[in-house]
Amino acid sequence: MDKFRTLFQHFQSSSESVMNGICLLLAMVTVKLYSSFNFNCPCLARYNALYGLGLLFTPPIALFLCGLLANRQSMVMVEEWRRPGGHRRKDPGIIRYLCSSVLQRALAAPLIWILLALLDGKCFVCAFSSSVDPEKFLDFANMTPSQVQLFLAKVPCKEDELVRNSPARKAVSRYLRCLSQAIGWSLALLLIVLAFLARCLRPCFDQTIFLQRRYWSNYVDLEQKLFDETCCEHARDFAHRCVLHFFASMQSEMRARGLRRDSAGRGPETPERPEPPEGLDGGSGKAHLRAISSQEQVDHLLSTWYSSKPPLDLTASSGLWGCGLSHRAPTVVPGTRASPHTDV
Repeated sequence: MDKFRTLFQHFQSSSESVMNGICLLLAMVTVKLYSSFNFNCPCLARYNALYGLGLLFTPPIALFLCGLLANRQSMVMVEEWRRPGGHRRKDPGIIRYLCSSVLQRALAAPLIWILLALLDGKCFVCAFSSSVDPEKFLDFANMTPSQVQLFLAKVPCKEDELVRNSPARKAVSRYLRCLSQAIGWSLALLLIVLAFLARCLRPCFDQTIFLQRRYWSNYVDLEQKLFDETCCEHARDFAHRCVLHFFASMQSEMRARGLRRDSAGRGPETPERPEPPEGLDGGSGKAHLRAISSQEQVDHLLSTWYSSKPPLDLTASSGLWGCGLSHRAPTVVPGTRASPHTDV
């Protein structure tokens, strides 16, 4: 059980591991979809190429878009590309690194579909059966051009009466299937060679730029995650304080009405108990949240975060970010005290 917990924590803390897992899952779904797909070529001269090429390239496009949607770094890349400069300069190298990482993972499932389709050969036979040169086959010598086109269109349908048990159909189908498999294996070999060269030749070059871009791309992703988590934490605590303030106000109002009613019918007044302090939540209030006590302040902070990201220098002056949404307590000027009440 401890091993599974450790593995889960590793996947939860590592964005790359999560993205690799999603990429592997999409690849497995691709194999399952193709194996369960029922291929039926229309066997019509006008629609064979449209159906075959559409089945060869349309699912990969859909899988590519699914890969982009499932990869969180794609949104981080677009946000980093479109964000205003502010106090932090934009590095095109980080955007290129994120784009390369996103495309590598998103292209895995589409390439698997294309390779499976080419190695199987059904899509290729359906798409290009009408484009075969009849002069390469001796069985078409006694046919008219219209009969040849009709026969070639029926090649993918081996149960059709026109081409059933025909040696010419088997020859054309075998020729196209071999061509499709040759293209598929060539593509697979090319991809393997490119991956091998990229893996083996990368250590031969200076790794400084690569390490810098990898570090800052991970930083941008983690920074956005931490900001979202802090916003959720602040929203929860801010809502808690607003609810406590509302109940405290209603309690004071009800107590005042009760005192006026009792003063008309009773003699001595019951001593009023002091109002409970704001720490009704058991001291769970965060000091860094008390400085943000109105909707205008929250809107201003969110707008400032979007339009002007903080500089990547912890030694810089914090005057611009004196009351930001962070996990640390705000800086309090000596001799002053934070207000214990919430302004709602």
